[in-house]
Amino acid sequence: LLDVGGGTGRVSSAIRDLVDGVVIADVSFGMLDKADRSSLKPVCGGSERLPFADSSFERVIMVDALHHVIHHADSAREMFRVLKPGGMLVIEEPDIRTFGVKLIAVAEKLLLMRSHFLTPDEIMKLFPDGEKTIRAEDGTAWVIVKK
Repeated sequence: LLDVGGGTGRVSSAIRDLVDGVVIADVSFGMLDKADRSSLKPVCGGSERLPFADSSFERVIMVDALHHVIHHADSAREMFRVLKPGGMLVIEEPDIRTFGVKLIAVAEKLLLMRSHFLTPDEIMKLFPDGEKTIRAEDGTAWVIVKK
């Protein structure tokens, strides 16, 4: 499993026992330094140019991070590139179609954060290939792509 933008490994740690191994890719050395190295392998790298060979991972996740990257299309292309055929990619994002998330987006703009939230349909369009599905519930959206 590759956890893109996984930071400290909070999400990966919770699902660690469900997979054979976990790699966390993040641009923040500070966040990666806090990851549990006994069960997670932290790798410093941005989502727009992942430091892995093609078809390296059976599963790729990105949780609550896509709105923080600068080049969404590059990140999507890279996550799909490192995914093995038959593999699954899951992107979980706050659902900008909901009022509460719209307030968060405005607050992040006021705080001068570079966040840019995409609708689930916009996220899905970043992946021209693969089987795609969208699920949404309680202000959270999941875009699932099978290669």
